[in-house]
Amino acid sequence: MTERSHESHENVPSRQRRRFPDISSRAYEHPADRSALVALRKLSGFDTVFKTLSGLLPERSLRLLFLSDSVRVSDAQFTHLNDMLRDACYILDLEKVPPMYVTQDPRPNAMCIGLDEPIIVVTTGLVELLDEEEMRAVIGHEVGHALSGHAVYRTILLFLTSIAVKVAWIPLGNVAIMAIVTALREWFRKSELSADRAGLLVGQDIQASMRGLMKIAGGNHLHEMNVDAFLAQADEYEKGGDLRDSVLKILNLLPRSHPFTTVRAAELKKWSETRDYQRIMDGHYPRREEDKDTSVTDSFRESAAHYADTVRSSKDPLMKLVGDIAGGAGDLGGKLRDKFTGQGRGPAGKDGAAGGSSSDSDRPQEPGDAEGPGASGS
Repeated sequence: MTERSHESHENVPSRQRRRFPDISSRAYEHPADRSALVALRKLSGFDTVFKTLSGLLPERSLRLLFLSDSVRVSDAQFTHLNDMLRDACYILDLEKVPPMYVTQDPRPNAMCIGLDEPIIVVTTGLVELLDEEEMRAVIGHEVGHALSGHAVYRTILLFLTSIAVKVAWIPLGNVAIMAIVTALREWFRKSELSADRAGLLVGQDIQASMRGLMKIAGGNHLHEMNVDAFLAQADEYEKGGDLRDSVLKILNLLPRSHPFTTVRAAELKKWSETRDYQRIMDGHYPRREEDKDTSVTDSFRESAAHYADTVRSSKDPLMKLVGDIAGGAGDLGGKLRDKFTGQGRGPAGKDGAAGGSSSDSDRPQEPGDAEGPGASGS
């Protein structure tokens, strides 16, 4: 069931929130989201798999499953969620309101899937965990996925992950599928950062967005948690340890569909303080009518600039090393050895070969429980 968001908004209580007519998803999409999706489309075999699965995936079955075994949000059921959904579509100027279902699952989660048209699904665990403004940000997050056209690729990832498990005993078949699954997961994680931004544009309350992510990580014990301390975890996670820890972070992240929750919170907080966010709030943003004139080259250039800035500003030991290599730093072998061992090369922290002093990043650090629980949320 779909309906025009403009026509249905008249029943939504008046709220003092800015609306963004004709906003393009480019306004809030993370640069890494766009570049990862372009790279995914260029992956060998992806076009064939995509076209094949688009014709084979049982989307009608999927829709019937939710219709028969979940509760559809409407004026008669979960009316407060229905108001939030229409409100989110109105703010982001999404022409049709996607169907939304509540499904029984104690794990807090939400998703936007579908090939022909998007479907939004939220679990009872998420509905019970979040307050109204936190939930508003989550629904805005899922509407952002719909506006960006993410639902198609997210649906294919779900089915490919299932197929990969079933054909794990076929060596070559599994390798081919897992290559695409790995690329899809990389894009999926980046798309979550884009959708978090869309959620903030809908809720327009950074504290509510932070609380929601914090609850997804630590449960409904808000009185026991602190946003500043939660964000400090992300900083500790990024800069902590030596090069071995950097490699472990990558290995821990590869099988996940979502970025770590503290990282998502830090990324969103950082974006909320940028000029780009303020310009959107002031009404200056890319319009959908301009999408046809956008250049793929410009998107790559923007993404490349983002990654270069990430390497320059990152506190992660591996990213620092990449920056040193890019900057032509000398004695690469020594730097690599020191960062893997977490130790300086000379007595009393002195570098006998180069005569320099050991930096903070070269000293071993106390291990901290900085990763936090895995996020299964929206």
